[in-house]
Formats: sequence, structure tokens, C-alpha cells
Amino acid sequence: MTENSSAARMPEIRVPGLLTLGGLIAGLLLGAVLHESRFLPPLLEIARPLGGFWLQALKMTILPLVIGLMFIGIIETAAAAGAGAMARRTLALIVGVLAASAVLGGALMPGLLALFPAPTLSLAPGSTAPDTDLPGFADFLGSLLPTNVFTAAADDAMLPVIVFTALFATAATRLAEEPRRQLALFFEGLAGAMIVVIGWVLAVAPLGVFALGLSLAASSGAAAIGALAHYIALVSSLGAIFLLGSYPLAVLLGRRRLGAFARAVLPAQVVAISTQSSLASLPAMLGSCRKLDLAATTSEFVLPLAVTLFRATGPAMNMGVTIYAATLAGYELTPMAIAAGAVVAFATTFGTVSLPGTISFIASTGPIAAAMGVPLWPLGILVAVEMLPDIMRTVGNVTMDVAVTSALDAGVAETTQGEPPPQTLH
Repeated sequence: MTENSSAARMPEIRVPGLLTLGGLIAGLLLGAVLHESRFLPPLLEIARPLGGFWLQALKMTILPLVIGLMFIGIIETAAAAGAGAMARRTLALIVGVLAASAVLGGALMPGLLALFPAPTLSLAPGSTAPDTDLPGFADFLGSLLPTNVFTAAADDAMLPVIVFTALFATAATRLAEEPRRQLALFFEGLAGAMIVVIGWVLAVAPLGVFALGLSLAASSGAAAIGALAHYIALVSSLGAIFLLGSYPLAVLLGRRRLGAFARAVLPAQVVAISTQSSLASLPAMLGSCRKLDLAATTSEFVLPLAVTLFRATGPAMNMGVTIYAATLAGYELTPMAIAAGAVVAFATTFGTVSLPGTISFIASTGPIAAAMGVPLWPLGILVAVEMLPDIMRTVGNVTMDVAVTSALDAGVAETTQGEPPPQTLH
């Protein structure tokens, strides 16, 4: 993330990731041990409303957070596009990969679930599968634009709200600098305040996911634990596709030898695994580019931009998370519902700043679930194990960042003849 970007000024929130995971494990184990025991009903009388209350607190932050992040993300993307020819080429490649990521996630996850079915779980207490069919093609087109954006927001109609926000932010880029800056500051403040609120909600996540895990294990027994392990494996495999795809990209478009690229990017991958942060991996990625003899003007421009806007694994893995959540909830998704989710997964990735993985998880997957008609309760459980798939997210993103930089550097000599060197974003 660049130093002076709005995302860099977002409040820092500490999320108790290990405690949250511990709370989930404790809830699942206790629910599995007491499954069908006479001691369980009194516990569930407390756990069910407690888990539901925590989910409601989590849900109330999603819409304003996503609106704020999307607005400032589009404003910053437009500003980056005006930084010169290299910025436009970089953004074109980034947009293409992110669109492909959303489509691949929506296409591959149902196939993976067909090949490796998820363990059968009972529905969470108080939840039911939908009685009506999910929207068809005509409903999908009609839902893209809201007749009243405030009514759509009140009805949790996420897709039209996101489309409106994208149009509004794009229109704001055409304004004079002063009103554009004032709007950006307003939405930056909105997003920042919501990040603080969601930080408060996530501070009690160990208790919330304990209650949800206990309720789930009470109805499904030990199968709930197997479902989480199955989920981690399948969602991580979507990220692995982009990790492995980075190597042929560097070879074919970046014109680097496979062995040289693998050796150069390895230190950045080690930092990514240890920190689970693309931003923290930026110095190591710059070192990888130096080992590959990439032009400093290219790497020092492309990598900060990529860290800000480019999370190649994000749309695919977020689609995978939401489709798996639908499976846990007993929802059968139509192709149009998956298409709606892919649109939202692509659009919201530009507003996912470098936040703790748990907050990014909620901000990214919550809107997709709302657009697809998937309930929130599975996400409240899956967020507790996000630190494990997040390792694959970060390693895949870091490797793809270096590969994209290699590809852009390979053609920079002939395409930038006579142009001044690009200015590093600060």
C-alpha cells in the first residue's frame, strides 16, 4: 500500500485470530462431546441467541464498510490510471486477472464440491433452506439497478447497492478536485469508522464463534470438524491455482527462466508465509525483482500499485468461500446466483485494502453472500479458520505480483521509448 493512500490512513485493528480459532475449536469439541446429551439443551439456550446476536452485530457493519471502501478504491484506481502509460497497462493486466479470478472461482468451486462432496451437516439451529427458487436471468438483470438505493440497502439487496456505488464513485472521478476530495474524505471517514466498529465486534469473536460452533456441533456432531478441514483444503486449492499460474506467466510473458524466477521469488514467499501480509512482503518483492534484473523504474512503480489494488487470489477464493457457505447452509445455487456473486466478487476486490485478514474476509465475502442469497451464519464460523487459507492467499498474491511485474517489464523497453519514466506512487 502506498504511504499516502487513504487505505494507509485506515485505523489499525488487532483481531484475536488465535483466540477466535481456539473459541471455535472449543465450541465444536464441546458440542461433539455433549451431542445428544441431557446437558446440552441448557447450554444451547444461551449459545443460540448469543451466536445470533454476534452475527447481527457483524452484519450491520458490512454494507457501510463496503460502500466506503469501494468508493475510495475506485477513486484511487482512477487516480492511478492517470499516472501514465505504464499505469494503464498495469491496471489493464490487473483488471483482466481479477475478472478471470472471479469467473474461475464461480466455475471451479461447484466442480470441486461435486468431485469431493462436503460432509453432510444439519442446518444451524434457527436456519432453513429457501423455499423458493433463486433468481433467474430476468430477475438478475432487473436486480442490477435499484429503483431506490436506500430501499435496496434496507432490504439487504447488495448487488444493486454495489452497482450504484460503483457508478457514483466513477461519476465522482469526473468532478473538480475539491468536491472529489471532499467526497473521498467523507467515504474514507465512513470506512474508517466502520473498521473501528467491526474491530469491536471481532474483539468478542472468540465468544461468538464458540457459541456458533457449539450450536453447529450440537446438531451435526463431529462431522462439523471434518467439514472445516474439507473447507480449508478446497478453498486453499483455488488459491494454489494462481500460485502455480504465476510461474508460466513469468516464463511466457515475463521471458524469465523458470528456475531463475522460482529462486528469486522464494524469499518473498517466505516473508508472505510468516507475515500473511502483501504489504509487509513488499521489500522482499522488490528484492526478488532485483534478482530478476527487472528495471527499478518498473518494479518501484508496479509493485506498490499491485499491493494496493491487486489480490489475484481474492475473487476466486471469496467465491469459493461463499459457495461452500451455501453448501453448509443447504442452499442450492443457480447459475444466475453464482453470476451475481462473481460480479460482486470482482467489484469489491478494488475496495479491499490491506486490513487484517479477518476484517478483509468479512468485507469481501459478506457482500457476495448477500448477492447470492446465502445466509451469514456459515461465514461467522468460517472466519475463525481464515488464518489458514489466508496463508495461501498471501503467498499466491505475492508470487503473482512479482510475475506481473516481470511481464510488464518484458515489454517496457519497446513500448516506453521516448516516454519519461513512470513516477512511483506516494
